[in-house]
Amino acid sequence: MKIADNNQQEEYKAFLKNIREEREETSNFAKLLFTIVLALLCAVIVCVIIVENNFFLNSLNSENANDSEGFKFSQKQRKNFEAPFSPRRQNILLLGVDSNGTGSDIWEGTRSDTIMVVNIDPRTRSINAISIPRDSKVYLPDNKGIQKINSAHAIGGINLVKKTLKETFGIKIDKYIIVHDEAVEKIVDVLGGIPIYVEKPMRYHDYAGKLHIDLNKGNTVLNGKQAVGYLRYRKDGLGDIGRTQRQQWFMRSLFEKLHSPQSITKIPEVLNVCNTYIKTDMSFYELSQYAAFARSVDENKIEIATLPGAPNQRGYISYWILDPQKTQEVINRMIYRDKPALDGTKFKAGIMYSPLKEAQAQALKEKLNELGYEVNMLKITHLSHTKFVANKNAVSVDFFNWLQKKIPELDNMQFIYDPTETFSVGSDFTLVLAEG
Repeated sequence: MKIADNNQQEEYKAFLKNIREEREETSNFAKLLFTIVLALLCAVIVCVIIVENNFFLNSLNSENANDSEGFKFSQKQRKNFEAPFSPRRQNILLLGVDSNGTGSDIWEGTRSDTIMVVNIDPRTRSINAISIPRDSKVYLPDNKGIQKINSAHAIGGINLVKKTLKETFGIKIDKYIIVHDEAVEKIVDVLGGIPIYVEKPMRYHDYAGKLHIDLNKGNTVLNGKQAVGYLRYRKDGLGDIGRTQRQQWFMRSLFEKLHSPQSITKIPEVLNVCNTYIKTDMSFYELSQYAAFARSVDENKIEIATLPGAPNQRGYISYWILDPQKTQEVINRMIYRDKPALDGTKFKAGIMYSPLKEAQAQALKEKLNELGYEVNMLKITHLSHTKFVANKNAVSVDFFNWLQKKIPELDNMQFIYDPTETFSVGSDFTLVLAEG
């Protein structure tokens, strides 16, 4: 087994230590928020899928519900995806907003502390999603000055958010969905909990913020409040990086729960949550069709990335300073679907693995070696969930799908694009093997 040299290991440990110190420093000035990247996506998926199912149920209750041909027609309509738009790619803006306090309007003057742009491609039936850190330092249009991007919604509503994204990143928004930060907790409870693997003991109490986390390591079914704790937990030395990983895994678990036969019986209750805590400019027909599209997408064609940068503090204000070059690279890849020209250079592979996964890591190394890849390995005591991480822009989803055919053990891995190379062992792509 080829083990990364001591200098490489020490460099990686120093890098993680630096992340921890920066995150702990800025956390004193940042409000802990429940609505976070892929948990928001989960709530939206719940919304549109339930809307689609509700459309199907309404069809059954129509005057033709007893007619067998009518039933077959409704069922067929439910399964097909007929885009209410042209075959061109579209950008859907997903916002998670906080609360202004008891008794206030849940939409007016609220900050968008989760900002995600989902790019859908009807032609290839694929989805790319970009998360924009809420503390990103930007210049707001209409002479609103330099602000954190999450203040755009509070200052100028959805129109200012859309204008900011267009003028700052060149991203034109076609449709939007806004989710209040209480939605996910209530939906989890309605669905009877979400099964998840908790990768480590999680203990944290914030009495002022009314956040109490007390989770044991292992497989469990999280209720709404426990899901909040799991998604908000950040005291693991990785800060927002570890939290983002848990969001991604939670999304997969929730998506699987939605496909269970028991979920359909929860439609009326989930609809009540959606009607109260989700706001959109889409029509009922558009929602039902987007839901059909979401269900038709191959999970291996979902790509996720966060705009790269670094934390920076000025007085009592903390910002996320975006890296201009890498940010543009992410946008070109995820929104404009640019495909990098391959120069024939063989990628370098990396494997990060938990101690209990050493045998599996060795087996994967041998298979990668057989395919001609150089492999660097690194054992890490605490790792989040298993995933495939593309560290270089040239490592595409197409390459990942090809590699899955060669190594079937990779089929259930989630694809993450991370140009910051947080999970890199001197490698262009990294297989992360965790216990969960």
